[in-house]
Amino acid sequence: MTWHEVERAQLAEALRAVPPDAPTLCEGWQARHLAAHVVLREHSPVVGAGIAVPALAGRAEAAIERLADDAATEGAYRDLVARVAAEPPRWHPMSWAGELANVVEYFVHTEDVRRGSGPTPPRDLDPTLVEVLWKHLGGAGGARLHRLPIGVVLVREDGPRRQVRRPKDGYGTVVVRGAVGELVLFAFGRGAAADVTVQGDPQDVEILTDRLPV
Repeated sequence: MTWHEVERAQLAEALRAVPPDAPTLCEGWQARHLAAHVVLREHSPVVGAGIAVPALAGRAEAAIERLADDAATEGAYRDLVARVAAEPPRWHPMSWAGELANVVEYFVHTEDVRRGSGPTPPRDLDPTLVEVLWKHLGGAGGARLHRLPIGVVLVREDGPRRQVRRPKDGYGTVVVRGAVGELVLFAFGRGAAADVTVQGDPQDVEILTDRLPV
């Protein structure tokens, strides 16, 4: 199995372990909404496009809400989670994107479910998966931080570091330390549920945490 297939299975397992109305780290979404998002991301051209095209975001959100409403009962929710576990149709772009688009997506959403009800110990990640996440974090983390004027350096707990944002003139650099999985959650806006340490000039730290709370 590829790592995005492994993480898809982990996400489905996490969803099966909670009821349809379980809270998640995605504001306003219960487990059934997150499951609906994953299914429609891979089966609906409108929802897939709505993730990247702001003009379609309203239609995408409405479609997710409708499918989530249909999955409010236990049986319907289990059927929806079964669709999460299944691969997308071959015609859909997500079936071609594979590791690039999906491994971080599924990892983050698994933690959205696992940590939605409060602090939960992190998973014990395979060392190879850690390296895959670290590799993708460079591009994904940089994209999330690209509008910040400060510099950002991510430092793994085992030592390696990566600069994902260079500072503009007059600003300093903030260092964020933690395990790779925790750094991924931070970079994707889940810092309040992640075990990371932020270091830097207080003004620079404030700029960062206004965008990505910890």
